[in-house]
Amino acid sequence: MRAVVKKLEDIDWHHWKAKDPATLVFIVTDGQILLIRKKRGLGAGKINAPGGRLEPGETPEQGAVREVQEELCITPEGLSYCGENLFQFVDGYSIHVHVYRADGYEGEPTETEEATPIWTPLDAIPYDEMWEDDALWVPLVLSRTGFSGRYLFDDDVMLDYELDITSSAT
Repeated sequence: MRAVVKKLEDIDWHHWKAKDPATLVFIVTDGQILLIRKKRGLGAGKINAPGGRLEPGETPEQGAVREVQEELCITPEGLSYCGENLFQFVDGYSIHVHVYRADGYEGEPTETEEATPIWTPLDAIPYDEMWEDDALWVPLVLSRTGFSGRYLFDDDVMLDYELDITSSAT
């Protein structure tokens, strides 16, 4: 029988390894941010940034570019690393998300089977339709502040978190 996890301190973070490595890419240009409404997979129905799981042998940066291309038919430009988020779900699933910011893109954002593009003014980000943790760290992406976060979720309810500022994003 597995121990019940209710707080971050219930997890052995020194030996923690995510089931899935993944990425998110926030494209910010002209006072707006390009988000998506996810159509399937983890977080379906929520608003988020384009991204997803890495493929075997792929670097996080390669995966970030590929996921944006697959989800929105565009290529991010001026990609910079912002930070990482480690998510543990009480059902046992875990994901390590590498977060990037891009200051431009090539192509035209296009709806796909995976996502609907949504341009949003930076002062009107719809946090109420996003994962609960996003309101904590997306402002750090916007301010180019590096971060490292750990989060515990029960389905889509955040039970506990710890967010550290690491440095300026690269």
